[in-house]
Amino acid sequence: MSVSKPTESELDVLRVLWDKGPSTVREVHDELSRQKDTGYTTTLKIMQLMHEKKYLSREKHGKTHIYKAEIDRKQTSDKLIDRLLETTFQGSAAKLVMHLLGNNKTDKAELEKIKKYLDDIEDSQQN
Repeated sequence: MSVSKPTESELDVLRVLWDKGPSTVREVHDELSRQKDTGYTTTLKIMQLMHEKKYLSREKHGKTHIYKAEIDRKQTSDKLIDRLLETTFQGSAAKLVMHLLGNNKTDKAELEKIKKYLDDIEDSQQN
């Protein structure tokens, strides 16, 4: 499925469903409420709209609906990063990486992982 452009609120719901798996509106709302102040009816409306957009599927169990993410986490992340890369960094992955490393405290272990990853990419391109 092609991912158009989930809103920040939709991404919040998707993150809960990606982490917890199929869940009720109440379960999603309870998780979101730990992070920010949001009303139950707001969560319900967002999830209903996401169902209409086909971002979520739902099954009825008695009086309760169980919602499931229908868009892939990696595919969504890739599209969002690609859009950020094009709109903010003129398509330059180097500018993005330098920005991330320059604005955040990156610990030694993370830097070692990044170096290994870059070495692995370089090795695979030479073979």
